[in-house]
Amino acid sequence: MTHLDRLAQERRARLAAERMLELKQAELFAANRQLDRHAKRLSEQIVETRAEVVSVRNENARFKSDLTVANQKIALVERRLWHTIETIQDGFAFFDEQDVMIMANQAYLSVFDGLEEVQPGVRYSRMLQLLTEEGIIDPGHLSPRAWRAFMLSRWHSEAPDPVVLRLWNDEYIRVIDRRGPGGEVVSLVLNITASVANEQRLRDAQERAEAANRAKSAFLANMSHEIRTPMNGVVGMAELLGDTALSEDQRLYVETIRSSGEALLVIINDVLDFSKIEADKVHLHPEPFDLERAIQEVARLMQPSAQAKGLALTTDYDPYLARRYVGDPGRIRQVLTNLIGNAVKFTAKGHVLVRVSGRANDSGQMALDIRVEDTGIGIPADKQEMIFGEFSQVELDSNRSFEGTGLGLTISRRLIALMGGEIWISSEPGTGSCFGIRLALPPADHEPETAEPARGLRGISRALVVDDQSASRAQSVQALELLGLTVQAAATGSTALEMAAPGTDLLLIEGFPGGDDPAGLAAAMRQAMPGLATLWAVADLAEAQADAAACGFDGVVQAPVTRHALLDALSHLSERAAPPPQGAPASAEPQQPKPLDVLLAEDNATNQLVFRKMVDGLGLTLRIATNGEEAVAEVARLRPDLVFMDVSMPRMDGKQAARLIRAAETGARLPIVAVTAHAMREDRDGILAAGMDDYLTKPIRKAEIKRILGERFPDRYAEVAEAAARTNTGRFGEESSGRKP
Repeated sequence: MTHLDRLAQERRARLAAERMLELKQAELFAANRQLDRHAKRLSEQIVETRAEVVSVRNENARFKSDLTVANQKIALVERRLWHTIETIQDGFAFFDEQDVMIMANQAYLSVFDGLEEVQPGVRYSRMLQLLTEEGIIDPGHLSPRAWRAFMLSRWHSEAPDPVVLRLWNDEYIRVIDRRGPGGEVVSLVLNITASVANEQRLRDAQERAEAANRAKSAFLANMSHEIRTPMNGVVGMAELLGDTALSEDQRLYVETIRSSGEALLVIINDVLDFSKIEADKVHLHPEPFDLERAIQEVARLMQPSAQAKGLALTTDYDPYLARRYVGDPGRIRQVLTNLIGNAVKFTAKGHVLVRVSGRANDSGQMALDIRVEDTGIGIPADKQEMIFGEFSQVELDSNRSFEGTGLGLTISRRLIALMGGEIWISSEPGTGSCFGIRLALPPADHEPETAEPARGLRGISRALVVDDQSASRAQSVQALELLGLTVQAAATGSTALEMAAPGTDLLLIEGFPGGDDPAGLAAAMRQAMPGLATLWAVADLAEAQADAAACGFDGVVQAPVTRHALLDALSHLSERAAPPPQGAPASAEPQQPKPLDVLLAEDNATNQLVFRKMVDGLGLTLRIATNGEEAVAEVARLRPDLVFMDVSMPRMDGKQAARLIRAAETGARLPIVAVTAHAMREDRDGILAAGMDDYLTKPIRKAEIKRILGERFPDRYAEVAEAAARTNTGRFGEESSGRKP
């Protein structure tokens, strides 16, 4: 190889080495750049990591600080809570799900009287055992073992009932335990010694109040009895004396005695009712009753007072309204008596109208609207609510002459409220007043069928009504039209004579308008209308029979006139007008009916005399027994038709006598009517429970005796009363067992 070749080879090798060096340098540069990038990223990561570490360190420092603060706050709250628990006087304890005490305040631990064993860590069962063994509690009628079993059973229930425990020192605690969802229990112990003592004092006070109330009720009942017994003689004798021939002055004296006695009885009744209402002792006695009949009975009771003042007392009972409902008829009559009586008392002229309507409500009851309207003195608007207060009357110059206790409306409002109704008033001074009752009553299950309008009226189709009072005249016309009659009306007797014409079958006269002479008016009417049947409407049916017959009238309808009363009267009239059966003699001597045999059991000689004189003229055979034993013996010996039984008698009272009579009774039920001076409602219940059928409250009225006789013996009593009137003696006989006055 030449030198040049070697040089060329070396040059080529050097060039290759240079290229290799350049390549390696390029690779080294690239590696350095990549290494720089990695170093930069690593440096950045280190910086970030360091920042995060610093942040975490800062957060840890803050957390430690917050945790320290929180722990301090928790400790503060715990100290305050525990201080509060220790401060309260009631015991507090906490038990875990294993019934182990976790904590308890001193008030709770003090119950155990300083026993060192009772502290956090003790079990509930051990606490119960210590309570009985150490005599800390009084288990009462239970044995210690039974008491612990009872308390453990209560403790393990889901919701333990509070229990009252009596401690050894006669203190009382109430233990209230509440179980949590995890089984832990919070227990509270309340010292109720003062409350128990207060409750005992209240019970003692209540017993004393009830004893005082019983004494008051007994006193009122006794006073009612003691007052009514002599008042029976006063009012009864005044009523009998008023039926005798008296001078005008004597009649005034007798009427003053009678009216004063009646006023005293009203006061007694008001005080008795008010005392019962105040003591919340009034109880309702609902039963089926006839509302229309109840209203008519009250209206008839008030009719004499209305007639004495020249007032027309009428009723307007919706003819399409049902009559029978379920309620307390006695209390409803009492309220109506007060409202109607007030209307009559405070009305000097005009009329008093009782209007009844109603409609069915959503509950199936009848919403009744009973209104008592009058044309009296009226009441100013600012005084209307005052009259319902106790012992209140409106003080006006126009009513200073009216007397009363001022309790009637108070009692009436409370009675109606007790029935679920209300009383309202609408009034204008000088114009009149309207007192209304809103009352919902359920209809009775059975509504008796009423007679057909013209049933048994044999040819009676045209009627003429004569009455100077427009309200009562309109009522009579309406009642007759409801019976299917064609009716004309006149305000005076002279107008009636002008309207009289043959073909009129019935003449109805309400009193004697314009001072017409009754006998002359009757004769003139009969002459103007041949064949006329005449009815005269009066207040007292029993007392008017003789006067009506003497004046030439054929019958009497009791006022206020109603379609039912007219139907009965017209039916009886048409029956009397009916021809006798074929084959019967044209006239026959009336047979003397057998008198009613009545036994009166009464120990008071004055009351015996009053009763004897009241029934004198009624056609009775009266026997008298002076005590219950004699009454029982007389009933067994002679079996009377009716017994009037005094309730309070020596040796044997009326209730016991009635029970003995009922126990020995084998045949038909003997009517026994109690005669009592007790007026309390519970007395009535006791009387009826003893086996009596009805009762009369002293003082006895002659009209009430007639009502009893008429209801118990409707046909027979009418016969004996008519026979007694014919004989003019009034008595068929009288016997007595025991002493007589």
